[in-house]
Amino acid sequence: MITDSVLEELTTLRERVAGVTNSAVASVDGLLIAHDTDDVRPEVLAAMAAVALGLGKSTGTEVGMGELREVITRCAGGHIVVYAVRERSLLVVLGDEGLDLNRLHLHSRPAVNRLGELLAA
Repeated sequence: MITDSVLEELTTLRERVAGVTNSAVASVDGLLIAHDTDDVRPEVLAAMAAVALGLGKSTGTEVGMGELREVITRCAGGHIVVYAVRERSLLVVLGDEGLDLNRLHLHSRPAVNRLGELLAA
């Protein structure tokens, strides 16, 4: 089942990158597809990530910087990273203050490609 495969990608990301605390995959309109969350409301996370992705896309287009790859928000308690998954989906990853963004990008970019293939099927 596709949802199980998506959840497996999320679980693998949490296991491979220290500091990842929660993650979810959603459509660009904010509908939750799958989540690996403990202490956040996954439906709200999906909806808010869709808003952040949309704003990032619009800003990138307006300033002529090309196709959006990710939106990174740094907060006092950690990071929120939203990755575009093709044109119709997104991956949102929450991390604590110790999150290694370089390691996250190293592992999330291949995961984004795999998620894109899974969701297109």
